[in-house]
Amino acid sequence: MIILFLGKGGECTVQLRLLETSDIHIFLANYDYYQTKEDNKVGLVKTATLIKQARDEVRNSMLFDNGDHLQGNPMDDYLAKVKGLKEGEVHPVYRLFNILGYDAITLGNHEFNYGLDFLNKALKGAKMPVVNANIYQAEAIDGKNNPYFQPYVIFKKEVVDEQGKKLTINVGVIGFVPPQIIDWDKANLEGKVIVQSIVESAHKWVPIMKKNGVDVIVALAHTGISAAAPYQPGMENAAYYLTEIEGIDAILTGHQHNTFPGPVYRNLPNVNMKKGTINGKPVVMPGSFASHLGVIDLQLQKRKGKWQVVDSRSSLWPIADEKGNSLVETDRALMKTILPDHEATIGYVNKPVGETSAPIFSYFSLVKDDPSVQILNNAQTEYLVEVLKDPAYSKYAGIPILSAAAPFKAGGRGGPNYYTDIPKGTLAIKNVADLYVYPNTLQAVLVNGAQLKEWLEMSAGQFNQIIPDDAGEQQLINPNFRFYNFDVIDGVEYYIDVTKPAKYDVNGNVLNSDTSRIVNLTFQGKPVLLEQMFIVGTNNYRAASTTFPGVKESKIIVKFPDENRQILMNYLQKKKIINPSADQNWSIAKFKGSTSSQTIVFDSSPKAQNYVSRFKDIRYIGPSSGGFAKYSINLTE
Repeated sequence: MIILFLGKGGECTVQLRLLETSDIHIFLANYDYYQTKEDNKVGLVKTATLIKQARDEVRNSMLFDNGDHLQGNPMDDYLAKVKGLKEGEVHPVYRLFNILGYDAITLGNHEFNYGLDFLNKALKGAKMPVVNANIYQAEAIDGKNNPYFQPYVIFKKEVVDEQGKKLTINVGVIGFVPPQIIDWDKANLEGKVIVQSIVESAHKWVPIMKKNGVDVIVALAHTGISAAAPYQPGMENAAYYLTEIEGIDAILTGHQHNTFPGPVYRNLPNVNMKKGTINGKPVVMPGSFASHLGVIDLQLQKRKGKWQVVDSRSSLWPIADEKGNSLVETDRALMKTILPDHEATIGYVNKPVGETSAPIFSYFSLVKDDPSVQILNNAQTEYLVEVLKDPAYSKYAGIPILSAAAPFKAGGRGGPNYYTDIPKGTLAIKNVADLYVYPNTLQAVLVNGAQLKEWLEMSAGQFNQIIPDDAGEQQLINPNFRFYNFDVIDGVEYYIDVTKPAKYDVNGNVLNSDTSRIVNLTFQGKPVLLEQMFIVGTNNYRAASTTFPGVKESKIIVKFPDENRQILMNYLQKKKIINPSADQNWSIAKFKGSTSSQTIVFDSSPKAQNYVSRFKDIRYIGPSSGGFAKYSINLTE
């Protein structure tokens, strides 16, 4: 796609194209390691073809990555924990970045999942600057906390103007990451770094960059776009508010795995979807897994001795159409570069760990107690029961042990194919990674009954409020709620009353203080008392949360070194053969409907049709938007 701007006669005009990848999550090959088959909807080897095309169209371009590139599929586990990185060896992500000639990169929250030692070792192989302006060394020197990474970089970019004249423009590039990494990866970061608020950090560094002669500032912001609530320091998704900062000229964003320009953000104030701007500033977010190349075209003019952005246009270049058909060729040379690691990963994920007597799928995990989540909770519970027998934990003896787990692949921003679907038969490492996507570790928290209920109330925000007397279709699932926050707590029984409003919004803020969606919460057939104590096994991300209701008031009592994924693998190896079935400890409460024309609907994959006949109360309706399919569920008595 060629976008041309026409400058006014006599003015010095330069067209500069900014190219972005973000949230690649180590999807370098066009391959699905969970299904062990080619997948042309993902892969940097595909996006590389678009990068070449985008560069060839213009005289001046720069290429950036916005983070979350080291973690996300079984290749990262193989590299970090099985093969390892030898001294002097270049990580395959940076191997490809080097070949493609990235100008600069920033870091996402998942770069820290394997600890600072692994990250720093991997970064030695990156030939481009790595910028981040809001992470600081925890240890103060002379009363000052120094940046852990290079906050920004200034490129003396040689460009060619519209008349063919060579000029130099000082392009400043700055990076940001959500400050929540200090909670999400507390075990890896506590005592080593501190993390400041994104917007406050921008206000600090942008004037310094300007003072040092920067003409244009590009923000590599690994943070999402949100304007649903007033700005708060330390917020996770702050890209909208970066557009309000004088001096920042373009924002390359990500983290949310969405696309901008795109319909998700069409109702935000001061958004021009046609031009891809927010508050007049160009913004782009290229989805995830290398599915898109983000492109911002800037028109720069020198006025009164200073370069100014006088026009811009943001766009997205996909590697596949909505049906998954490839739109570009694979870069075979790049694929050859990573082939040894790619083939070794395939060998790794195909190693058997057990057997399942029935299929395991997550197509209906947001509306039913689901075997894919049940298996995780079973494994965590069995592990906790055994470990807590140790005399070192005798003070917790007699306290009931529960387990919390969420569906990690349930569509949403991952698309209509982002579900677990494991056939009957052999279970391999790839299936374990499919059930538990992240390299989290297990932690145990101590909660009382009141906190346990608030934990579940937050999870119940997954659902929209259903009005029993309304006719027509009503959407059950809240699209803004992340399914990995839909914790199912096993060991207690409860119902979720979706006819009542949610107590919390998607960020854990109170919406309706006097509501209660969680009803009939019981333990071993008796109502859970407010002061009753429980031990809950969960992952380190959840346990360390300072925003998740119920959890943020809890107390972490044990931090285990074992990964949740390894615990699951050990469980499967011990059981040898599992019969995947959910214990139905939770369900959506039925209600009396006064109209026969009411239809409660939700989206899932078209592939869910293969299993829908197993459920008496669910039926397929037809295609939905974005490649999803629409299903109905009967919730009336």
